[in-house]
Amino acid sequence: MEATTAGESADEIMTPHCPTFQAALELVGRRWTGAIIRSMLYGSARFSDIMSQIPGLSDRLLSERLRELESAGLVLRTVYPLTPVRIEYALTEKGRELREVLIAIDHWASRWAGTPSACASAEAGFAAEAAHACVQPDA
Repeated sequence: MEATTAGESADEIMTPHCPTFQAALELVGRRWTGAIIRSMLYGSARFSDIMSQIPGLSDRLLSERLRELESAGLVLRTVYPLTPVRIEYALTEKGRELREVLIAIDHWASRWAGTPSACASAEAGFAAEAAHACVQPDA
């Protein structure tokens, strides 16, 4: 029997390879995908809202990632038939469930991959200027 770590039971031991885990990690781990999901954690957003919150993200790549996330069932695209047409993107329940995963990754990154002070200027929620490097307490 394999040894377990503190708080881990024998039925929680991860196998070295899991195709489902690998597919999920590759989807969420694609360039800019985490930031795009984070930008929608607190409600729906228009394309321009997402663009303004993520410096360096191109229109083309945002369109591509939103289509991928919609296809995977993480994002819902709603078209409002107004003049001009309005399109909003929102996380589905499946997408919102990633919140705790993103928080865990953010805490890990703050400890091991970045500088904890990167969050100092952030306000409540995921502030646009600090969305790439910080988690704020629940509001």
